[in-house]
Amino acid sequence: MGTPELISPRSPRVAAARRLARRHFRGKERRFIAEGPQAVREAVAHRVGAAPTLIELFATVEAAERHVEIVEAARAAGVPVHFADDRTVADVSQTVTPQGLVGVCRFLDSPFEEVLAARPQLVAVLANVRDPGNAGTVLRCADAAGADAVVLTDASVDLYNPKSVRASVGSLFHLPVAVGVPVEQVVTGLQGVGVRIVAADGAGDRDLDAELDAGAMGGPTAWVFGNEAWGLPAETRALADAVVRVPIHGKAESLNLATAAAVCLYASARAQRTTGGCRATSPAGGA
Repeated sequence: MGTPELISPRSPRVAAARRLARRHFRGKERRFIAEGPQAVREAVAHRVGAAPTLIELFATVEAAERHVEIVEAARAAGVPVHFADDRTVADVSQTVTPQGLVGVCRFLDSPFEEVLAARPQLVAVLANVRDPGNAGTVLRCADAAGADAVVLTDASVDLYNPKSVRASVGSLFHLPVAVGVPVEQVVTGLQGVGVRIVAADGAGDRDLDAELDAGAMGGPTAWVFGNEAWGLPAETRALADAVVRVPIHGKAESLNLATAAAVCLYASARAQRTTGGCRATSPAGGA
């Protein structure tokens, strides 16, 4: 494709994109950074209303040649593509080892009312989760398990933190995510549309295996996951319909947040797809 002209590191567009590393500017501009080919590919395909989620794309020449289909898709969607040197892309992406593609995207979170209106069957609720990597990883787990939505309470980390976006590995663009909702409102709203609230807690009085054996996990379910260090406070556990622990069969002291979330979400997904579960439509096939 020849040797394209590189955008200046002092360009106002570069400066504006670089500012999105700070939460204040992300909120003010309602824009965030998606870094790497997987995230940018998903951003190109995603829409916020009728508008492309991807607003502009910064790419090194090498990355553009390696991922020419992404660049062509961005151009076809009317998204400006800026070629830049490695250092400029690294500055925008805020990563030590950037992958050469950085997209500036529109905010895409969904109103909580829309989540409720869709009558979700499986929801992950992050209450007081502060680590952005954990938040993004749980979002990825929820996506993989086939969850209908993720909700981040008002005390949780910013969904658009660059580490959260990277850890989601594109899943941010796959399912509705509501943000900034008080935990009491989340619980009341979901219970109002027939969703059972299950708090995940290592000291829970119910065992996940026993709940599965009893057939209690096949209905619409929202799993509430707490802070990485101190879990769920007593007042949040009191709001739940059940407090369930993941059994530890070996000698491990505990599971980290993302691992526990994956176990819980997949347990619900399995139960819901078993005959009689709320998602069951026909016998499952495949692997």
